Amino acid sequence: MPRDYYEVLGVEKGADAGAIKKAYRKAAMQYHPDRNPDDPSAEAKFKEVSEAYSVLSDDEKRAIYDQYGHDGLKGRGYDPNFTDLSDIFSVFGDLFGGFGGFGGGRGGGARGPRPGPDLEYPLRLEFMEAALGVEKTLDIPKHVHCSTCSGSGLKPGATRHTCATCGGHGQVIQAQGFLRIRTTCPACRGQGESVDAADRCTSCSGSGRERHNEQITVKIPAGSYSGLQIRHPGRGEVGDPGAPNGDLYVTLDVQPHEVFKRDGADTYVTVPVPFPVMALGGEIHVPTVHGEESLQVKRGTESGHVVTLRGKGVDRLRTRGTRGDHHVRLVVDVPQKLTDDQEELLRKLAGTLEVGVREKNFWQRLFG
Repeated sequence: MPRDYYEVLGVEKGADAGAIKKAYRKAAMQYHPDRNPDDPSAEAKFKEVSEAYSVLSDDEKRAIYDQYGHDGLKGRGYDPNFTDLSDIFSVFGDLFGGFGGFGGGRGGGARGPRPGPDLEYPLRLEFMEAALGVEKTLDIPKHVHCSTCSGSGLKPGATRHTCATCGGHGQVIQAQGFLRIRTTCPACRGQGESVDAADRCTSCSGSGRERHNEQITVKIPAGSYSGLQIRHPGRGEVGDPGAPNGDLYVTLDVQPHEVFKRDGADTYVTVPVPFPVMALGGEIHVPTVHGEESLQVKRGTESGHVVTLRGKGVDRLRTRGTRGDHHVRLVVDVPQKLTDDQEELLRKLAGTLEVGVREKNFWQRLFG
């Protein structure tokens, strides 16, 4: 007697479609014959879970099964050895990457014109270009429709023929062990049509495509960062005639700066300041990504102190009209060369400072 389908998949009777599909994915991974070549029972188990899923994933069949069980399905002409497994194909595609030629979606008709693939173009930017924004003109190598045949792949006056392998359906039924499944026609690749070799365009060998460099102007917004992708719809690879082109994704690679550093929309800089200004206070000018800014150094500022200039960082992409902050780290600029007079003045100053007391207080703070 056949086992209960819910028991086979390990789900409750009231399980929703998502739970049933998840359970089937797990069981299919476990019992698929290709994954268990040394286990003769795996094929039977795989058949059992596939049969259970084909019923429980179909609302009408599931309703009959819930009310009448296995006999109810047999009484309505359901054959567990052959069923439309289009949902199972999609699950297999997720699990095994389309092994065994699974694919093609629902139904038995030929698939429509294929859209063009997306393109990714890496673009290297300087730090300031990304920070302030820039406009770039790029030469994108891509495929376009053949200029001779306009993408048809045919010689003038030639026509396509109905595929003799699939009869124009774009799919064929194949037997794989205990299953009979629909797969994409290998002769026409799901198009349902074929072209005689003598009728193919000589310029593109029947592909309908040719290589071409297309110039595209890309606007890089201020505040861009490494890894950001800028999408340009329809500027990717060409699709079949009548189908849309793919999209172009420009991926940014921002180079480091010798002075500035950046974290998100905030920028950072280290500025050397003469000792007298740190000790007595005074005005200095500090660099930002937007130009110089004046900064008032407070009297007695210690080396390493950080001053934050609000709104002087780079633009925030997700919050238009706002900017990050600019963090300025002030460090004492120690002169490498001194005149005799300067050295004498410093020695006099050192003699007036309680250097020993400061050192003692430092070690006390450090070690208690």
